[in-house]
Amino acid sequence: MYTKFQEHLQKELADIEAAGLYKHERIIESPQGAEIMVKGKKCLNFCANNYLGLANNPELIEAAKKGMDARGYGMASVRFICGCQDLHKQLEKKISEFFGTEDTILYAACFDANGGVFEPLLTEEDAIISDALNHASIIDGVRLCKAQRYRYANADMADLEEQLKAAQKNRFRIIVTDGVFSMDGNVCPLDKIYELAQKYDAMVMVDESHSAGVVGKTGRGVTERYNLRGQIEILTGTLGKAFGGAMGGFTTGRKEIIDMLRQRSRPYLFSNSMAPGLVAAGIRMFEMMSETNELQDKLHANTDYFLRRMKEEGFDCKPSESAICAVMIYDAAKSQKYAAKMQEEGIFVTGFYYPVVPKGQARIRVQISAAHEREHLDKCIEAFKKVRKEIEG
Repeated sequence: MYTKFQEHLQKELADIEAAGLYKHERIIESPQGAEIMVKGKKCLNFCANNYLGLANNPELIEAAKKGMDARGYGMASVRFICGCQDLHKQLEKKISEFFGTEDTILYAACFDANGGVFEPLLTEEDAIISDALNHASIIDGVRLCKAQRYRYANADMADLEEQLKAAQKNRFRIIVTDGVFSMDGNVCPLDKIYELAQKYDAMVMVDESHSAGVVGKTGRGVTERYNLRGQIEILTGTLGKAFGGAMGGFTTGRKEIIDMLRQRSRPYLFSNSMAPGLVAAGIRMFEMMSETNELQDKLHANTDYFLRRMKEEGFDCKPSESAICAVMIYDAAKSQKYAAKMQEEGIFVTGFYYPVVPKGQARIRVQISAAHEREHLDKCIEAFKKVRKEIEG
């Protein structure tokens, strides 16, 4: 049987390659940071989720080492069987305090948090109203749930209102949105979403993965930006982006919701607890976030500068209110060519194309970090200009 299946896969892979859609992994030979080593060459990294530049932060590395020294390497069990350590409860408390929520539950990743949030809470009597550009993990989580599904166009409040009207026949309703949409960089209009939720008796869930640490004056995400801190029923997020860039996810929100997830959320019940080193570093990270706003301020300044300069140079960039700048190329194969030539110039970026983004909407997603200095930003802009001239003429 495998011989036939192998031939099928080989043909499918060849077709993907021929269409210019094959994803080639690149190997980093250094710690993550503004500057990295790739194939023995120093590059500036502009495609990591390392928004605050904490992925190689000495304080977090030291905290992780101390955590392992004090509590070991791994937990070797799930929490409902073997419990958790005091560190896990401390981290959950830190997350709740940071977002102004009532309780928090930890997961191995935010993909697990989103995959495990809907099915324990909702049934076929209920409704999930989801933004069309929500992350794949939200889409997969919705698929695992029997609730009736509604979808509204990205950040389109008129469409959302129509879907809410249609969902009035359902018992419970929840609106689900990314805080920052990772392919475009736009922030969800949470103030308007919240108004509609109040009007049509719905709850709200926000995935803060690309917004926590980035959006809001002190990086507390879209609820801070729209003055809705503590008002949203469910927030999900990750420790793998702005918050240190390692592993770990969470759901934070209303106490009864978190209690029910502890009882029934399958990724929580059947996956190992986070490793002590990661948890200890997470605790220190949230302490650092509360001590100073220096990194957020620098990130916002860097992002404003980069977007302004790219637009001045005539690049087609989607409007962004986050640390994501989508430089539109439109053609999939050309986006890969751009990325390859940018790497030759010492700039590490990635072309995004179908099925990650819609057909004809290929782009280079540039991600700004507080670890970038002004000269890094200028070098990236100059490389874009040089590559554009080489490719476009």
